[in-house]
Amino acid sequence: MLGEFREFAVKGNVVDMAVGIVIGGAFGTIVKSLVDDIIMPPVGMILGGVDFSNIMTVLKGDGTYASPQAAQEAGAVTINWGLFINSLISFLIVAWALFMVIKVINRLKAQFEEKKEEEAPAAPPEEVALLTEIRDLLAKK
Repeated sequence: MLGEFREFAVKGNVVDMAVGIVIGGAFGTIVKSLVDDIIMPPVGMILGGVDFSNIMTVLKGDGTYASPQAAQEAGAVTINWGLFINSLISFLIVAWALFMVIKVINRLKAQFEEKKEEEAPAAPPEEVALLTEIRDLLAKK
């Protein structure tokens, strides 16, 4: 059983998937920083100085809170609209980047398959191959 697991774990697909997950996690961190630190501050400034990460609706609690963290520490129940908007924008950026990567990969695959088809001549039909073999045998006699 241990041998089967070792064989499964070192297969190319499992290793490729593990590398993809690690790179995806790092990419997600970069995109989160891009959205939180680069994109949303100018958008908030254009919209009148709004900090999206602090937009929330207080469902249960007294008073107003400066941030969702402050509301949570005070025991308030909130719907954090701004954090959701930031996450949505992060998702859209990741989805767009993956779309572009897959599009490039598909284009490269298509070019490779076209090149492969051009290089390999099509095999003749069985009848032609059989007739060629008969001709060659008759020519030897």
